Amino acid sequence: MGEKKEQINKVTVQIFNEEYVVKGSEEPDYIEMLASYVDRRMRMVQQRNVNLSTTKVAVLTALNLADELNKLQEDYDELVKTLEEERKNRMG
Repeated sequence: MGEKKEQINKVTVQIFNEEYVVKGSEEPDYIEMLASYVDRRMRMVQQRNVNLSTTKVAVLTALNLADELNKLQEDYDELVKTLEEERKNRMG
């Protein structure tokens, strides 16, 4: 059986005035959208903390995004739990 090989895309993006070459199996438009989102978030952090180094802006941005991800994961887990309980109640 032939295994389907994932296509690896190589995309050049700009994040916080730096150029990065990102390789991945996702579509180039998706990779560019993610890079744009990270760039916007870093600029928001910098606007609130104008004297921070680029590294500190990046770390604070990563912490903010990790916090959002964790909260979304908790919301998702709670939703799944609620749906499972409702399904059990209907089945009796």
